[in-house]
Amino acid sequence: MKRSTDRILTTHTGSLPRPKPLAETLVRKDQGQEYDDDALMRDVRVAVKDVVRRQVEVGIDIVDDGEMSKPGYSTYIADRLTGFDGHAPRKPPLDIRDYPEFNAAMARMTGPQTLRRSTCVGPVRLRDRGPIDDDVANLREAIDEAGALEGFMTTASPGLVSAFQPNDYYPTHHAYIEAVADAMETEYDAIHRAGFVMQLDCPDLAMARHTGFQGLSEAEFLKRAQHHVEVLNHAVRHIPADAMRLHICWGNYEGPHDHDIALAKVAPVLLKAKPAALVIEASNPRHEHEWSVWRDLKLPADKLLVVGVLDTSTNYVEHPELVAERIERFAGLVGRERVIAGSDCGFGTFAGFGKLDPAISFKKLQALAEGAAIASKRLWPKKTRRVSAKAGSAKRAKAGRRTQPARTRRARSGARGPSAPRRR
Repeated sequence: MKRSTDRILTTHTGSLPRPKPLAETLVRKDQGQEYDDDALMRDVRVAVKDVVRRQVEVGIDIVDDGEMSKPGYSTYIADRLTGFDGHAPRKPPLDIRDYPEFNAAMARMTGPQTLRRSTCVGPVRLRDRGPIDDDVANLREAIDEAGALEGFMTTASPGLVSAFQPNDYYPTHHAYIEAVADAMETEYDAIHRAGFVMQLDCPDLAMARHTGFQGLSEAEFLKRAQHHVEVLNHAVRHIPADAMRLHICWGNYEGPHDHDIALAKVAPVLLKAKPAALVIEASNPRHEHEWSVWRDLKLPADKLLVVGVLDTSTNYVEHPELVAERIERFAGLVGRERVIAGSDCGFGTFAGFGKLDPAISFKKLQALAEGAAIASKRLWPKKTRRVSAKAGSAKRAKAGRRTQPARTRRARSGARGPSAPRRR
C-alpha cells in the first residue's frame, strides 16, 4: 500500500457513477429480467477503462473500477454465492422511519430503491469465481493503460453481507457469518494476488446499528461488531495487513443521522481489525467533529487513516482550501505520512439510485486533488524550499554566466575571440 511519503496521496471510497445504459442493464439483471450477458461484459470493460482514465485525469492517485460490474456494493454477492434467494424488504433506518414526507421527497429525488436484498435460505458457498476474475482483469488492463499510481478493489466483508441479506437458514448469526467468510475467501485472495489493495467494506461496524441490526441494544451491537472483526481477521489471515484497508460509514444518504453510533464507541473495535488503513467519514455534518477522537485515542504505529474530505451525500463542491484544512487537521494528529485523502463514501453506491450528478462527482474529486496539493505544500515546506532554492541557484548561475563579458566567457570556454590574431 502506497503511503504519503512526500505528499498527500488521494483516493476515494469505491463506487463511482455508472453510465446510464450500464446502470439500467445492471438493474434488469438484478431483478431477474432479460439482458444480453455478452453485451454487459463489453459495456463493463469499456466503463472501467473510462472511469479509471477519468480518475487519473482529475488527479486521483489510488484508483479503482468504480464498481462498474456491481448493482450494489453489498448485494452483488447474491450472484456469486449460493444460498441466497428472494427479496427481503428494507427496514427503514431508525433516523428516518418517523418522517414519511421526507422519505417520499427523497425518493422523488434519488429514484426508488429497487435493488434485490436476498435472504439466506441455504448453504452459502462459492458459486462461480468468473465474475471476480473478470473484475481484476478489467481493472488491471485499465490501470496499465491509464498509468495510475496504484489500484484498489472493494469487496463485501462477511459482516456487511449479513447486514443486508438476513439469515433464514443457519441456526445462529455466528454460524451464518462464518459460512459467508469461508465463501468469500476466494474473492479476497483473488484481489490480493492481482496486486491490488483490497478494501473491505464494513458498514456493519457502524451503519448497521440503526439499519440491519437495529433490534440490538448498543452493548449487543458492539459485541456483534467484535465478532465480525474476529471472523474478518480469520478470513484474511493469509493477506498482509498493509495490502488491505477497511471502510466504515453510517449510511451514504441524506437524513437526520441522529441515531448514528458514535465513532468513539466503535473505534476500539476497528483498531482490532487486521487491515492497516481505516477509511473513515470525516466531512459530513454529523461526523466531521469526530476528528478529535484521534486526539484522545492513539492510532497504532502500523495503521494509517484514509480520511473522508468530501461529503458524498451532497452536490456541493468542496473548496480546495476546505479540503486542505481537513487534511491538515488529521496530519497534525497522526502525522502527515499516515494520512491519505479520500471521500466519506461512494458516489454511486447502487446502480440507478442516488442524487449525485456524475459530472459534479468528478468535479468534487478534482477539488480533492487540488486540496491535497495545497495541504502538501504546507505539510512539506522544507522540501518545497529546498526545491525552490536549488532551482533559484541554477537560475542565478545561468544568469551570472549570461552577464559575464563576452571575452571572459570565451576565455573560460577556450573559444578564440573575434579580434585575436590567427596563427599561421
